[in-house]
Order: sequence, then C-alpha cells, then structure tokens
Amino acid sequence: MTALLSFCSRTAGWLDRMAPIVLPTLARFVFAAVLLVDFWGSALTKLGDGPLGLFRPSSGAYVQIFPKAMEAAGYDASALGLWHWAVVVLGTGAEFVLPALLLVGLCTRLAALGMIGFVAVQTLTDLYGHGAIHQAATLGAWFDRASGALILDQRAFWVLGLSVLVLLGGGPLSADRLIRNAPWARPAFPRR
Repeated sequence: MTALLSFCSRTAGWLDRMAPIVLPTLARFVFAAVLLVDFWGSALTKLGDGPLGLFRPSSGAYVQIFPKAMEAAGYDASALGLWHWAVVVLGTGAEFVLPALLLVGLCTRLAALGMIGFVAVQTLTDLYGHGAIHQAATLGAWFDRASGALILDQRAFWVLGLSVLVLLGGGPLSADRLIRNAPWARPAFPRR
C-alpha cells in the first residue's frame, strides 16, 4: 500500500509541474482549432465594402448585433446612432484582434479575458436579441443528458478553456514567453 501511495504522490507531483506547460498550450490549440475560424468568419460577414469596410459595417453587422433595433429602424442602419456604429465597429475589430492575440499568445491573459466578455455579450445577444432564450434546444440545460446545446453547454466549455488562459497565461509556446525571456526584458543586475 505504501508503494502505491508513493507512486500516486510522485505522479501527482509530476502532473502538477506539467500543468502550467500543457494546459495553456492545449487551451490555445483547441481555441485555434475550434473557434478561431468561426470568429474570423463571423467578423468578415460584418465588414462593409472596400478597404475601410471595418469602419463602414454591413447592414448584416447591425442585424447580428442589434436585431431588435434594426427591426425597429426598418432595417435601415443609417437610422441608428453613433453608439450603435461604435459597438459594431469595436465588436467586429475584437472578433479579429482577440483571437489573433490568442493564436500567437500575445497579451494572452488580457485577450482571454476580453474573449470571455465577448462570449458573454454574444450569448446575451443570442438569448434576448435573437430569441434563443425561448428555444429550449438552442438554450439547453445543465445537468441533463444532452450535451450539445449551443448556448449553455458549448459556451461553458469555451469559457472554461479561456479561463485556463486567464489563470495560466499563454504557456511556453507563446509570444508572451518569448518577450518575457528576451535578453532586453531581463533585469540588468541579478537579484540576490
């Protein structure tokens, strides 16, 4: 019995040392494999025509982000105010920038926290703006046998993976680590 407890203790110690290496790297990989193209694809649908398309969002961008306001405005985006435009532009920019930062592991903790906020706003828009709160199959429920609901089930896993990055950073294969270990980032004199 002592040998088994000793083995379990050594294994747990090794896993404790591996967690900050493996978990952030795996979380960034899974984010890139599962969500990166989805967020970028969604952002592309919001761009207007021409090189300044980010600053002249498509009407579809307003419909996606402000569905009830667009309906009330007769689907005329020009009838909406500066606040609506700013939210659409900033949201679209965030859909490009935050996933890119996570992909390379730059400002990982802040980018992951931003993505959690983005997912929260996206979820509220889907629930109340697009009516998913009334669609049981889309909303889902926790502690049931079905695990594929778009809102409660999937987004909980998104936030879990992003939380790993908030708490542990980008891991050893990240721009954050390269910058932190760069010669110019080290103190001139060793600490005692």
